[in-house]
Amino acid sequence: MKKLENFQRGVNLGGWLSQGKLEKQHLDTFILEPDIAKIASWGADHVRLPVDFENIENPDGSEKNEGYGYIDACVSWCRKHGLNIVLDLHKTCGYIFDDKNYSAGFFDDRALQDRFITLWDRLSARYAKDADIMMFEMLNEVVSPDVADKWNEIAARCIKTIRKNAPTAKILYGGVCYSAVSSVKLLLPPADENIVYNFHCYEPLLFTHQTAWWVEGMPKEFHIGYPDSYAKYREESAKIPGTMAGAFAEENPKITKLGQEFFEEIFREAVEVAEARNVPLYCGEYGVIDQAPIEDTVRWFEDIHAVFEKHGIGRAVWSYKLMDFGISDEHYAPAIDKIAKLL
Repeated sequence: MKKLENFQRGVNLGGWLSQGKLEKQHLDTFILEPDIAKIASWGADHVRLPVDFENIENPDGSEKNEGYGYIDACVSWCRKHGLNIVLDLHKTCGYIFDDKNYSAGFFDDRALQDRFITLWDRLSARYAKDADIMMFEMLNEVVSPDVADKWNEIAARCIKTIRKNAPTAKILYGGVCYSAVSSVKLLLPPADENIVYNFHCYEPLLFTHQTAWWVEGMPKEFHIGYPDSYAKYREESAKIPGTMAGAFAEENPKITKLGQEFFEEIFREAVEVAEARNVPLYCGEYGVIDQAPIEDTVRWFEDIHAVFEKHGIGRAVWSYKLMDFGISDEHYAPAIDKIAKLL
């Protein structure tokens, strides 16, 4: 499979310009140059920078120049410390992955789609000069499976707009169902040689999101180890509606246990599609909540990374700090050396 050079080992900067406070004090202090230097010291080759539209757009859609200053600073720090960068539009006006009601009309509203395209016209024009180290991610996690065709149409428009300003920049393109690996097959064939297929992987959700308050039906004190039998995970997932998705949505006779074989099977179809279309694969988010047993968490990382490495799949762990997944936080301290080697 075609390998995505320079974006193999990454770390997300969640909670700074996305899913964080819009106050200046937070924006000025949450991520600083020493954080980028630390990520580089772990042997990473890039960061993924999620950005919400509120940080770079005013309510009327005009540019919010102070927000761009933080992106510019991050690009400068990355250049200084030898890292590449994924510029991820995590939320756009009219569509945010974690609010279905707010996002309900985006895929049928031409005005909202035009605003999205205009924003990418600005972003790609501003950062075309950084295309040697920057990959553009059009939109984070399209949720509904019912909008796959509509999303493909919007994405095609967006790619054309970006290409007007940045002819050779890499463009990251993910599918529906929260960028599920099973949705890779639904993406359009690549428009050119610099398209990259994106997916996210928090499988099995029962393990990586144990105790997570935002998962429907998840008990506050629920814990489970890794690995364990596929049958046990199926049984426990059936009790928690929010975990009955992805690999556990329906029984797969090819999966009998968790481990490297599990990831090999759930990635198999996407790998075949990527090989047939000569497109690199990239996993823009994966990780384990800081409530899981740390020894089991390390085993999960070892298994998923083995399969990433086998197929040359680039990736960025979620996330650098806080956000319930922060690998630089206290929970991960006993294992950060092991995990950093796996990144």
